[in-house]
Amino acid sequence: MEYAGKAAVVTGAGSGIGRALVTELARRGADVAASDVDKVGLDETVELCGRAGGKVRPYALDVSDREAMLAHADDVMRDFGRVDLMVNNAGVALAASVLESSFEDIDWLLGINLFGVINGTKAFLPHLVASGDGHLVNISSVFGLIGVPTQSAYCTAKFGVRGFTESLRLEMIAESVPVGVHCVHPGGIRTNIARNARVDPSVAQRSADPGKDFDRVARTTPAKAATKILKGVDKGSPRILIGTDAYVIEAIPRLFGAHYQGAFGRLARLGIKHAK
Repeated sequence: MEYAGKAAVVTGAGSGIGRALVTELARRGADVAASDVDKVGLDETVELCGRAGGKVRPYALDVSDREAMLAHADDVMRDFGRVDLMVNNAGVALAASVLESSFEDIDWLLGINLFGVINGTKAFLPHLVASGDGHLVNISSVFGLIGVPTQSAYCTAKFGVRGFTESLRLEMIAESVPVGVHCVHPGGIRTNIARNARVDPSVAQRSADPGKDFDRVARTTPAKAATKILKGVDKGSPRILIGTDAYVIEAIPRLFGAHYQGAFGRLARLGIKHAK
């Protein structure tokens, strides 16, 4: 993809992968509509892109607000005149068992991680089609490939993103629509998502610092993740895995089928006993 002169949209641009994508896209000469609910983080992203080739315009946006997303698409078309790349990246985390989690927390996570992706796709897909060579990138997770204890809501959202995105890609192919559709499955990326997660007390008591625990296993930087995503877009990859851990996890259900659940359940039981 030739990025100079193209217009890209990135949600969740105030930190992490979103910020890295905005920075890299601007460096490549693209004009970027960067959005987030975190105004401070978003302003920092724009400042980091100050010397890049493309222009970056910030937008305050709650992706779970459908009307706000539709209005955002109108604003971007007014300000940029076109959309060539849309990245639904905004996401949050929740650590809680099904038994202990609240409906409020589940609705909060699904509203952002799943319906935020659906809202963004529906709002911008017509403009991607009109571009004649658009690309849609939806961020799932390795937790969209396997189930994980205390991550039921997160897995629900990320499995949903995967199914939604793969179905859409088939539709684009079947109808010969010129839009590339890509589903991204990052492994452990060094972002603030774990530190900003909502954690149920029953889970929190098993770790003094869940954020620090996550940092120990998160080996990939946001900058590397952004580069890998754009490389996948350039290659037309339907599934983009990020990090060695992502390749390992992607292989688990293929090799073991549903039997992996027994092993993971026993490992989780050992972890709970150790915490006690």
